[in-house]
Amino acid sequence: MAESTVIVRVDEELKAAFADAAKAADRTASQILREFMRDYVKGQAEASEYDAWFRGKVAEGIADARAGRVIPNAEVSDYFAKRRAASRKKASGLGER
Repeated sequence: MAESTVIVRVDEELKAAFADAAKAADRTASQILREFMRDYVKGQAEASEYDAWFRGKVAEGIADARAGRVIPNAEVSDYFAKRRAASRKKASGLGER
């Protein structure tokens, strides 16, 4: 892989502190900066993928709502009321062991 040089302007105090921290970790500043860059690029790619997935899910939900494929609020409320009651019953039984 071809390499290139990146020039970054930082104040002397930060540069010295970073060099000291790198040395304490038995690594070079370049090694640590390359790792930071890889992690940043990976994080941005993952964020972009998640954003695309999320936008797709929102579009699906909007399409379902427009097509009338929805569950009435009363039905959802009843469903979760039953789940809460079952969870409470289960939790109250745990204290009896």
